[in-house]
Amino acid sequence: MERESFKSRLGFLLVSAGCAVGIGNVWRFPYVVGQNGGGLFVLLYLVMLVVLGLPVLSMELAVGRASRKGAVLACKALEKPKSKWHIHGWFAILGCYLLMMYYTTVSGWMLNYFVKFAAGTFSSGMSADACGKVFSDMLANPMEMGVWMAVTVIAGVLICSVGVRKGLERVSKVMMSALFVLILVLAIHSFTLSGAKEGVSFYLVPNIDNVKSVGLGKVIAAAMNQAFFTLSLGIGAIAIFGSYIDRSRSLTGEAVCVTVLDTCVALLSGFIIFPACFAFGVNPDSGPNLIFITLPNIFNSMAGGRIWGSIFFLCMLFAAASTIIAVFENIISFAMDLTGCSRGKAVAVNLVVIILLSLPCVFGFNLLSGFQPLGAGSTILDLEDFIVSNNLLPLGSLVYLLFCTSRYGWGWKNFRKEANAGTGIKFPKWSRIYVSYILPLIVLFIFVQGYWSKFFG
Repeated sequence: MERESFKSRLGFLLVSAGCAVGIGNVWRFPYVVGQNGGGLFVLLYLVMLVVLGLPVLSMELAVGRASRKGAVLACKALEKPKSKWHIHGWFAILGCYLLMMYYTTVSGWMLNYFVKFAAGTFSSGMSADACGKVFSDMLANPMEMGVWMAVTVIAGVLICSVGVRKGLERVSKVMMSALFVLILVLAIHSFTLSGAKEGVSFYLVPNIDNVKSVGLGKVIAAAMNQAFFTLSLGIGAIAIFGSYIDRSRSLTGEAVCVTVLDTCVALLSGFIIFPACFAFGVNPDSGPNLIFITLPNIFNSMAGGRIWGSIFFLCMLFAAASTIIAVFENIISFAMDLTGCSRGKAVAVNLVVIILLSLPCVFGFNLLSGFQPLGAGSTILDLEDFIVSNNLLPLGSLVYLLFCTSRYGWGWKNFRKEANAGTGIKFPKWSRIYVSYILPLIVLFIFVQGYWSKFFG
């Protein structure tokens, strides 16, 4: 079966950036910035993106392009005879399924809130308690959550069913372009609010006093975690798109472009939220509730808040959906590579499978709320996210690092030959010691630190 390919470089960049861009950029990033003192965290995050994210992203793309395979068969196509690197592929696809088991639920929240704002559920003068009740009522209703989850799954697989060029690439171009425009409009609007200057200052100006209560060590660790996880590295979610591109451009340059696009969305989301928080006297470190409880209160206080709230959650929906269709493509490609079945059959089977697998996360907030796997107050979503974010992503990235640098894997020379094929920025030869020895230790630190903060922090 002939492998599909992207029609244009822009298509590849927007699809790959769409995979990296997600609720981690527009939901998690702002509240993590708020919890870690603002400007200093942002500066550290940008540094960590370069020293941590770019090398692993380049390696994932190189493995994908050289093998022309998805996550499960990529290492098998490149590894030495009788070696076992390909076992990682099964954990990678497990990570993709696990990610979809809760990502579809949260994406359903975004779609639901977009509809609620557009329909006028949130109105001017609505109390903070009333805004919070909308969210708690949604979580308590398994039917409401299940329907919106199913809608996001059906939409995602239908897009992928059309193919790489007509479905994934075409829709991602429109959706990502719209996301950049809408998020820019919202950011400009936030700059016009009274008190916006203080919010921008908190966000961009490094201030050691702001991080004293948190601790500089914790802020550095948080910046490393955010930089590492924002690019969706380690589970082959990016590698698949390397398998769809030609060798006309070097992969380090493409990795830089994807990282810049991903970072722009994260930074712009902060420009939306922090000026608004300071303008309306809201504490910027209010955590995950910032999006679903705090921001609706802010929008209700704004002139034209219904419109701005609708646009904001449409942005959130686009960000979440871009990741969903990208990871769906991984899952569908896996089924096609492994069984030789048609795209239509792979789509049909996985449509049912993903909806069924997503139900425990939906029920974890209501019917199964008594099951608290990580301690009091935790949910099934927390467990699924912990397995992916704290285990499969860092350990999977470690495998890519070792596979591309070790003589027992694909090897340094083979990796650099593939990464540097074509025009553009080259992967530097002098970086071998860093990516072979130092970066794996940093990844192991992130892995251990994730457990420490979860159970002892």
